[in-house]
Amino acid sequence: MVTKQLKGSAKDEADVTRADSLAREIFSDIANKWALLIIEALGERTLRFTELRNEIEGISHKMLTQNLRLLERNGLVERTVHPTVPPRVEYTLTEPGRALRATVDAMCDWTHRYLGHIESARHRFDA
Repeated sequence: MVTKQLKGSAKDEADVTRADSLAREIFSDIANKWALLIIEALGERTLRFTELRNEIEGISHKMLTQNLRLLERNGLVERTVHPTVPPRVEYTLTEPGRALRATVDAMCDWTHRYLGHIESARHRFDA
C-alpha cells in the first residue's frame, strides 16, 4: 500500500474534491459497502473474524480481510491477537471508528426512512 505524502497545506490534504489529497484516499478506503457494513457490525462489540463474517452476509473471506486491514491501517479498527494455540484474533472499533459509526448509523436510518421512495423511483425509472 502506498501512502500519500503530505505535499500541500493541511487544507489541500483535507479537500476530498482534490484527486491527490490524503482525504480522498481515506474517503475511498471507508466509503465502500464492506467497510461500512464492518463498522456497523462491530458497533460497540468486540468480534472474532468468523463472528464478524457471520454478521455480514455475502462477504468473502478475502474481502473481509482486505477491508479489516484498510480499516486497521486508517486507525478505525483495532486488531488484538491473543497468544493462544491457535491464536485468537479479535476486532473492535477505535474511538475514531466509533465516531464514524454515528455517520454509518445515520446512513442506515436514512436508508430505512427512504427505502419505499427509492424502490418506487426505481420501478418508475425501469418501466
